Amino acid sequence: MSDAADHEVAEQARKLFAGPIAFLKSAPELRFLPDPIVPEIAFAGRSNVGKSSLLNALTNRNKLARTSNTPGRTQELNFFDVGEPIELRLVDMPGYGFAEAPKDLVKRWRFLINDYLRGRQVLKRALVLVDSRHGLKDVDREVMKMLDAAAVGYHLVLTKGDKVKPSALGALYETTALEAAKHPAAHPLIFRTSSETGEGIAELRTAILEASRT
Repeated sequence: MSDAADHEVAEQARKLFAGPIAFLKSAPELRFLPDPIVPEIAFAGRSNVGKSSLLNALTNRNKLARTSNTPGRTQELNFFDVGEPIELRLVDMPGYGFAEAPKDLVKRWRFLINDYLRGRQVLKRALVLVDSRHGLKDVDREVMKMLDAAAVGYHLVLTKGDKVKPSALGALYETTALEAAKHPAAHPLIFRTSSETGEGIAELRTAILEASRT
């Protein structure tokens, strides 16, 4: 893609995310999923990885996605319509890796996520969020393996980049890229983001729009 084309898509993404965005529904089970009529981009991450804050930053809203200091608050698939007419949907998946959550609840989350990933034809890309202060954890690797098995392409997104030194963030980026290269469904492009400073937000919007059109 030429520089001019890149700039055009970036501008389209900026306008799209500056326009109408609305919460559609929550789906605690597959039977509650909305009709698969537009492309979907799913967000996955450990509890308190900054998923809600990133969604709010991407959409220029303060309260589109609820933020909470209580891990495990999001227990359903939450769908958000983007554009008017609707061009794509963002899907906020339940946070994972909260050790103190009841085992039956964790099991239910896992089945819900796994079934959604395997059976959703309109799912174009997943974003796996990784806290820059901690790097990849075993629970992240489990989700990456789930995505590999479901043949769902995904980007790794380093969140809270403002919370670590630039040198540490650069080193984390390199180690994360090396690990991602071992996963067949992982996209080589990794994003460094900060919901506080806005770093990487515009680039991630563009990638979401491009993935929705594949």
